[in-house]
This record gives sequence, C-alpha cells and structure tokens, in this order.
Amino acid sequence: MELTHFNEQGRARMVDISEKEVTSRTAVAQTMVKMNPDTLAQIKAGKVGKGDVLAVAQVAAVMAAKKTADWIPMCHPLPLTGINITFSDNEKDELYIEGTVKTTGKTGVEMEALTAVSAAALTVYDMCKALQKDMVIGPTRLIAKSGGKSGDYRISSNP
Repeated sequence: MELTHFNEQGRARMVDISEKEVTSRTAVAQTMVKMNPDTLAQIKAGKVGKGDVLAVAQVAAVMAAKKTADWIPMCHPLPLTGINITFSDNEKDELYIEGTVKTTGKTGVEMEALTAVSAAALTVYDMCKALQKDMVIGPTRLIAKSGGKSGDYRISSNP
C-alpha cells in the first residue's frame, strides 16, 4: 500500500490534489463532555460565571473549523461553505457536541469537523473548569462523510 503523505525520501508531504475533481463534501463529527450533573445543569440554566457556555463553544467550533489547516500540518486550507454545531445531552451528566462541515472542493472536511467539535469541547471545559476540573472529553469521532473519490461513510453504530 502506498503511503500518500510521504514523499520518495520517506518524508512527510502535503498530498497533491491538483488532479482531483471538485465535488460537494460533507463531514459530521461528534464528541462528548462527561461532567457532574450539577455542572451540566448550570450550563443549561445559563448560570456559569463566564457566560453562555454553549454560545461561546459554538463560536469556538466555527473559528476552529476555519483554521484547521493552521493546526494540522498536512491539511489543505479549504473554503468552507457551511458549519453547523449542535448540542444535546442525556439529561444527567453527558453533553454531546455534533458538528457538520461542508465545502465544494477537491478534498474532504473530516478534519475540519473533528477540529470543530474538539474546540467546542475544550471551550466547555475552559468555561466550566472553576466548577469542575475532572470533566472528561471524548470519545471524539467521525460520524459520517460524503463526497469525494472514497465515497460515503457512516459509522455502523451510534451509542
């Protein structure tokens, strides 16, 4: 199997996508922040001292998706055409963050979706760390992708 991110000298390279076709591409990623029930209740009630946790996390996710190529060395900078971040919870102690990222381009947006939900989760942690320092982030994973040469992907189960 050819390793696409290595050159003939075995060194890392950014893959040349010049010859790839432009297609509509979408990726959906998800992560979770596990916390004490009281921490989740305060987030939902808007009683966290630093402000509206979910609003700030949503903005952080959008900003992070747009800057993914600055964080991940071999990612191509992409013109994103849409970013949507949603939050849900289990009514107890888990906050779920899902991000959908879209583009029309020559390479996919999986890394942008994963970066978006990761930044949102880190922002939740940052804004709530005074309430609880032992929150746990993850698992973080790709839920689905569409478009491109490799075709569509969807996880087989979503707990």
